[in-house]
Amino acid sequence: MDDTVPREPRDLMRQLMTGQLDRRGFIRRAIALGFSASAVAGFLAACGGSPTATAPATTSTSSSSSSSTTAAATSASTSSATSSAASATTSAATSSAAPGGAGSASTTASSTSAAGSASPAASPTTSGGGVGTKSKGPFGNGGGTGPGPTKRGGGGAVKILFWQAPTILNPYLASGTKDIECSRPVYEPLADFDVNDQMVPWLAADIPSLDNGSVAKDGTSVTWKLKSGIKWSDGQPFTAKDVVFTWKYAVDKDTATVSASTYETVKNVEAPDDTTVKITFNGPTPGWYIPFTGYANGVILPEHIFKDGMGAQAKNFPANLKPVGTGPYVVTDFKPGDSASFKINDNWRDANGPFYDTIEWKGGGDATSAARAVLQTGDFDIAWNLQIEPSILNQLTGAGSKGKLGFQPGFGVERVLFNFTDPNKEVDGERSSIKAPHPFLADKAVRLAICMLGDRKTMAETLYGPAGKPTAAIINAPESVIPADVKDDWVFDVTKGSAALDATGWVKQGQYRAKGGVPMKVVYSTTVNSVRQKEQQILKDALEKAGIQTELKSVDSGVFFSSDAGNPDTAAHFYTDLEMYTNSQDNPDSQSYFNIWLSDQIPSKANSWGLNNTNRYQNPDYDKAVKAAAVEMDPAKRSQLFMQAQEILHKDAVNMPLVARLGPFAFKTGMAGFAESAWPGLVWNIANWTKA
Repeated sequence: MDDTVPREPRDLMRQLMTGQLDRRGFIRRAIALGFSASAVAGFLAACGGSPTATAPATTSTSSSSSSSTTAAATSASTSSATSSAASATTSAATSSAAPGGAGSASTTASSTSAAGSASPAASPTTSGGGVGTKSKGPFGNGGGTGPGPTKRGGGGAVKILFWQAPTILNPYLASGTKDIECSRPVYEPLADFDVNDQMVPWLAADIPSLDNGSVAKDGTSVTWKLKSGIKWSDGQPFTAKDVVFTWKYAVDKDTATVSASTYETVKNVEAPDDTTVKITFNGPTPGWYIPFTGYANGVILPEHIFKDGMGAQAKNFPANLKPVGTGPYVVTDFKPGDSASFKINDNWRDANGPFYDTIEWKGGGDATSAARAVLQTGDFDIAWNLQIEPSILNQLTGAGSKGKLGFQPGFGVERVLFNFTDPNKEVDGERSSIKAPHPFLADKAVRLAICMLGDRKTMAETLYGPAGKPTAAIINAPESVIPADVKDDWVFDVTKGSAALDATGWVKQGQYRAKGGVPMKVVYSTTVNSVRQKEQQILKDALEKAGIQTELKSVDSGVFFSSDAGNPDTAAHFYTDLEMYTNSQDNPDSQSYFNIWLSDQIPSKANSWGLNNTNRYQNPDYDKAVKAAAVEMDPAKRSQLFMQAQEILHKDAVNMPLVARLGPFAFKTGMAGFAESAWPGLVWNIANWTKA
């Protein structure tokens, strides 16, 4: 792609080429940004050789045929594009689907339903952020978008390969996406978020809104109506009492769930009857739709199973390994760190699905071998998160390939975390204690200097290709939470970075830097992954040139993302100086993501390393902005608070963002029914998967 193209259309062209936008969405988004119909046509023509012909979009508005829609769209003629662009002007200008709590319509002006018709959200000035209206498309009876299968079973086994192996099947105790994804065929939330950032009902009968009276005008409560007649996989009835229990489980201090911050705004959850749930908040809550939604922090647990699995019993409770859920599948076998097997849930509510009789879920290995297992040998049907060099992907999708590529949007930001505490000093039985500041990374000036040493452009172009772009922003979606001065900051420059380090007093004494007899040496850890090892090496080369002695460490992902309180190599323990991985939001609202860096979210021995502020970052100004956003009902003001929070993180150099990622995944030719959203994960819609 020509680098002379202005940044906004260049980003839109990238999204079109990678399948993040379909052709219609591209046109509407471009016009919303002020580009003429002829300019839009020119951009479409420039993308005429789009790689989406071989990497079909899975965010297509036609979820039953996502593989073909974008390929056909990108081959449309320029004259047709001009006509379509012109006709889209009015509708784009009047669309008002603001992302949840973001206070901006710019990122969802192009949103369309699964059927392709406009699906505006509730008024952002009254609904607490614009989320609250479901998409106007076809839904599977069980939930999700797309028409889905027409009968139950008959599809045989679907073989899914995650090169990060699941270790636990309880999202509330999980510390990695691989655990949450593997739990999703079993557990369900009240609602989830579709390809257009709109809410779709799952266990809920419908989506609350001001219009139907379910959301209090002052944002202090919301009432959900549940589908009736739903059963857990063991035959017990699902009721509102299970939702109440899930809240109690999530916030129990002794259980130490990773989801506690999601529910900190909740004052009480009641069950007036078996199909009604009323949530009362501590005050005005613009993110009223966050509790009990989304695939990570919102799934519902069965009270009759987990009532004896709270507190001290939580970590080793048997149901963590063999869950009972309301979803389309039940677990028949689970080997932590290796594999899981599923069969259809006999009590699943949709008689027309799911199509696949069983799921064979395999974990472990590496991303490259996972890609080959689908695209080259055909041994598996789905391979997740193919974080491998674009040259290898191009080779595997060439002539004779047994599969295709999709690109899961909103896959988060690959970034380096700075440890604000000393991982080598033990205080009260724990390392990386907030009582022991890091000898040099606690200094903001040092962190800012190191941020000049990250060669983001090289990493993005050589290691990700169309699946990533360089970024200095820790959150890249929705667009409205990114301050303009954050997007293009921290230009790679070893000379300037070295000079900035000199100014801190950490000067070279021979090859490496030291101060007061303390060497400037870092241990830099990440998961075992070929792309990440190359990222590590690129950054290490720059750090060493700048005089920072660097030791690389690679940890198996099953260990790194484990919730094992006794394992010193987990990401939450953070017993190194730098660590690198990707993290992302699970809904369009940024509140829970910004909550990560609150001062009261620091993992420690006292909370079994169950919280998420692994940096051990503390800043009262940041805490104030994030907590103010949690109660700000005005979307525009709330958006400003989120931008302020991201700007503080940026100026304090809490993390070093590297690459904003899409999630390439491989699927066997002939599979259909995908509806890949930025928020719920890869398998959220598995009950609707079919064969073309």
